Amino acid sequence: QAQLVESGGGLVQAGGSLRLSCAASGSTFKWHAKGWFRQAPGKEREFVAATSWSGSSTYYADSVKGRFTISRDNAKNAVYLQMNNLEPEDTALYYCTAGRYYTTTYSADYWGQGTQVTVSS
Repeated sequence: QAQLVESGGGLVQAGGSLRLSCAASGSTFKWHAKGWFRQAPGKEREFVAATSWSGSSTYYADSVKGRFTISRDNAKNAVYLQMNNLEPEDTALYYCTAGRYYTTTYSADYWGQGTQVTVSS
């Protein structure tokens, strides 16, 4: 069964950085658009960032723009989320997804299990 597996979460102080990684099993999802979502306790799941299948197009939620960078390596069938200048409000369970990318929207079809990011003040 095809899977998306996240890693790289952890505890970091405000202002610090983390890099999340997501590996897809086999060649499945290799040519899908990829994205990241997050869900904080007591809140709805929200979009964070997405990249087209080639990586040539990306877009971000306003709350992370300028601080987070999404990238992908199709040779490794992986996608990454570099998170800089982290804030306590970034604390959440982060999900890797594969789906469809449309210029300024992204629809996730497949989800990983999530990796926890906790930012202390």
